[in-house]
Amino acid sequence: MKIWDKGIAVDKKIEQFTVGKDRELDMYLAQFDVQASQAQATMLTQAGLISEEENEQLQQGLGELAQQITEGRFTIEAEFEDVHSKIEYYLTEKFGDAGKKIHTARSRNDQVLTAIQLFLKDYTERVATKTLELVNVLLHKADAHQADLMPGYTHFQAAMPSSFGLWFSAYAEHLLLDLALFEAAHTVADQNPLGSGAGFGSSFPIDRQLTTRQMGFGNVAVSSVGAQMLRGKTEKTVAFAVAGMAATLAKMAYDLVLYNGQDMAFVELPKEFTTGSSIMPHKKNPDVFELIRARCNSLQALPNTITLTISNLPSGYHRDFQILKELLFEPLTQFLDILDIVLFALPQLKIKPDLLNQAKYDATFTVENINQLIQSGTPFRTAYKQVGLAVEDGSYVPHKEFQTTHLGSIHNLGLEEIRAKVERLKQGSKLF
Repeated sequence: MKIWDKGIAVDKKIEQFTVGKDRELDMYLAQFDVQASQAQATMLTQAGLISEEENEQLQQGLGELAQQITEGRFTIEAEFEDVHSKIEYYLTEKFGDAGKKIHTARSRNDQVLTAIQLFLKDYTERVATKTLELVNVLLHKADAHQADLMPGYTHFQAAMPSSFGLWFSAYAEHLLLDLALFEAAHTVADQNPLGSGAGFGSSFPIDRQLTTRQMGFGNVAVSSVGAQMLRGKTEKTVAFAVAGMAATLAKMAYDLVLYNGQDMAFVELPKEFTTGSSIMPHKKNPDVFELIRARCNSLQALPNTITLTISNLPSGYHRDFQILKELLFEPLTQFLDILDIVLFALPQLKIKPDLLNQAKYDATFTVENINQLIQSGTPFRTAYKQVGLAVEDGSYVPHKEFQTTHLGSIHNLGLEEIRAKVERLKQGSKLF
C-alpha cells in the first residue's frame, strides 16, 4: 500500500530498511495529515479538480479518521508504508475515485512537509503554554519566599547573601528568554509548504493562500524550491529551542539536587518524591531532579545531531530527511514530560528558613561589613583590607542587618517587572 506504487515489487529487505520506524513515528503526524488533506480537498473543489459531492465524501471520511485519532482507535497496519498511504487507502476504499483524487496537485514531499510543519507549529505552542504555567509557579514561589535568605555561591563556595525569592525569579525570567527561541521556531514552522509539490509547483490552478487559511498558517512558503528547504530547517530550529530551555531546566535541577543534600539542606522534597537505597535505610534520593538533569543534558545534543544528519545536502528532497523523525519526535515528547514533572514537583518543594543564621555562613556578610565602613567614610580598598584581616585573625563580626534597594536585588525582586515581561510576551507573540 504505497502512494508511489507503479506495480513494480520492491525487495522486502530494501522495503523494511527504507520504511524504518515510519509507521510508528507517523502516529505523531496523523491528525495533521488529516487536517492538511481536509484543506487540500476544499482547495481542489474550488479549483474545479473535484466535485462538491466528492469533497463532501472526502470531508466525511477525513472527519471519521480525525475522530479515530482523537479516540485512540487509529492504527497504521504493517501493510501500509506510512500514515499518508493509510489515509488515502481509507478514503479510496470508502469512496472510490474521490479517494484516488485527493493526491491531485500534491507530492508526498509537500504532503509530509506540511504535516511536519503543522506538528511542529502545534508543538511550540504546547511548550509555550506549559512554560508560562511554570513561570507563574516560579513567580508565585518567589513572592512567597522573598524574605527567606540563602547563601549565594560562586566557585561552589558560599559567597554573599541571596534569597529564595531571587533564585525562583531568576529561573522565571530565564524561561521567558528561552521562549524567544520557541517564538523563532514557531515563525519557521508557521509557513505553509502545501502546493509546492515535489519542489517545483504544479500546472494546476491551485490556491495556496486558501490552504494557508484553512490550516491556520500565518504565511505561505512562497518559493516551491524554498518550501522544500524547510525540511531540516524547521526541525533544527525547534531543536535549538528545546536545547536552550533544556539547559535552563538542567541547571535548575542541578541546583535542587545540591540544595536537597544533607550538607546544604536548603530545600526538602516530599518523601513520596524521593527514592531509597537497597542497603542504606536513611537515604531519600532526589532521583526526579537527577533524571531531569540527565535528560535535559541529552536534549542539548539534538541540534548537533540534526546538523550532522543534513549538513551536506543540496536543495531539494532527499530521503535523509526521514531520519529526522527518529531523531526528533520522541525527544520532543520526552521534553513535554519533563515540563509536566517540573510543574508537578516545584509547587510542593519545601524551603528551609533561617539558613543564614548558621555560623558557617557568617563570612557571606563580609561585603556588608565593607559597605558599612564605606558609608562611614572609609575608602573601598582600605575597607576591603580591614575586613579581610579581621576574617583572618578571627575578629570579624558579621554585619547581618542590611537592605538592598536596586531592581533585581534581595529586597527588591522586581516581580512586577517580570510579570510585565510575561504580559508583553503574550501580547506580542503568536505562540499563545
